[in-house]
Amino acid sequence: MREHDPLEHCVTCADEGIEMRVIEVRDDVAICAGGDPAAPAAAVAVDLVGPLVAGDLLLVHAGVAIGRLAP
Repeated sequence: MREHDPLEHCVTCADEGIEMRVIEVRDDVAICAGGDPAAPAAAVAVDLVGPLVAGDLLLVHAGVAIGRLAP
């Protein structure tokens, strides 16, 4: 087991930023899937990242898209 690195997650809430792909856009919410195909899709607030289309890759923290990632 490796030693805990405090820079790997948010120091405020301990949540990690994860990559998620947009499946569908519904107004100001995107339905997104993460890297685990067994995990259910999640609703993600997208107010901070502007207009999206299916297939966009996002960095998501605590249910909020905080940035777009290069494809």
